[in-house]
Amino acid sequence: MSDPSLSLPVPSAADCAARVAAVIGEDEIARYREDGVVCVRGLLAPAEIERLREGIEHNLAHPSPRGLVASRSDDPGRFFEDFCCWDRVPQYREFIERTPLAALAGALVGGESVRLYHDHLLVKEAGTRQCTPWHQDQPYYNVDGHQNVSMWIPVDPVPLAVCPEFVAGTHLGPWLLPRSFQEKQAKWFPEGSLTDLPDIDARRENFPLRAYALEPGDMICFNMLTVHSAPGSPSRRRAFSVRWLGDDMRHAPRPWKTSPDFPGLENELPAGAPMDHPLFPLLWRNRVGISNPRGAQP
Repeated sequence: MSDPSLSLPVPSAADCAARVAAVIGEDEIARYREDGVVCVRGLLAPAEIERLREGIEHNLAHPSPRGLVASRSDDPGRFFEDFCCWDRVPQYREFIERTPLAALAGALVGGESVRLYHDHLLVKEAGTRQCTPWHQDQPYYNVDGHQNVSMWIPVDPVPLAVCPEFVAGTHLGPWLLPRSFQEKQAKWFPEGSLTDLPDIDARRENFPLRAYALEPGDMICFNMLTVHSAPGSPSRRRAFSVRWLGDDMRHAPRPWKTSPDFPGLENELPAGAPMDHPLFPLLWRNRVGISNPRGAQP
């Protein structure tokens, strides 16, 4: 059961904007737009992280139909993922709507509004060997556009050696051939239809890699086209990703199964349409530079 004492207060729009301004400035925003990745430290308060931890444990105990184990059966650990649980896990909804996340997304992507796209739970239990291979996220999604941001938010300390890694600048393109994580097969695009990912691990010195040691309250913000990977973890590593859509993002139904999938959405939202749908609530509007998340006090 949810502990009422952990319930987060409804923030004011001005408070959200002030908290974002205290941790990022124009330099960090420029770095995000140039590199496609930036580390944001100390935005989230301990009570907010605790609320997220509570939601993660609830989610692990009650996975959705989208939940899956992404590690091999012979892995001594376990890599569990789940998607799109914000409307069924009250702690997630409160965490998304009552923290400055939407205001931070607005600052990073620019424009007039930000919508929630989806949430993604990623838990690597202690001893998990399964790595997440190099990939871009956007080829797996049903959206096109550039004004977007994914936030990778750990609730456990993340040493540098087990932090996800990002290749700066790859958000500018091209799209790279997505492959299945375990079999490494091109299940979506035909072989040769997109550029193959280079062998980054064999020539690491040739790539502008970014990784960060993180504490709870920190996060990594990255564009959906930024190439990234993540190693296994000797200790438990719980992370929650929240993904956001800015003004130029449009619905792009795919001829393959997206991850996550949104069954029947193409019948309600035409290809090329803005993502104006109850599945993707509008949580931030630009009001002369002041954030205004849903539920925030004016």
